[in-house]
Amino acid sequence: MHLRDAVPSDADLLAELLLEAYNWTGQQRMGHAAMLADPHARRYLDGWMRPRDLGVVAVDGAAGSVDQPALGAAWLRTTTRDRPGYGYVADDVPELSMAVRAGRRGAGLGGALLAALLDRARASGTRAVSLSVEDGNDRARALYERHGFGVVGRTGGSDTMLLVLAR
Repeated sequence: MHLRDAVPSDADLLAELLLEAYNWTGQQRMGHAAMLADPHARRYLDGWMRPRDLGVVAVDGAAGSVDQPALGAAWLRTTTRDRPGYGYVADDVPELSMAVRAGRRGAGLGGALLAALLDRARASGTRAVSLSVEDGNDRARALYERHGFGVVGRTGGSDTMLLVLAR
């Protein structure tokens, strides 16, 4: 496994992985066409890669090539108060999206993706990162807590979590 930076041509890959994140339970709660038609889901994808977007992709193999099969990805995108994401906290705080393909979960890939992305966020001067985690997604919640995220709000059946990187 190798981690590489996300690139503009990863837009379709991120859409596939966002669908994995929506369907984290193993049940298909949303299909690809419905996700692409959902304005809320589009906030995490449209116009990838904008100037403040950051992302990391895990690929099979020893060297990172955009042609290698992707195992998962983690990416940051800012949303605005008038078009917030699920884990919105402020216009200058990007929200984390991440997913690992179902057959590759449980082997530390999510932790490696998250750590690498947070390192890149710190290096870029990002002050904080937010996310939304659904009730029942205990593995993801534990991962976020291990990396220092704490609950700062609640919307419906999900907690909004925040990690302050710099003050």
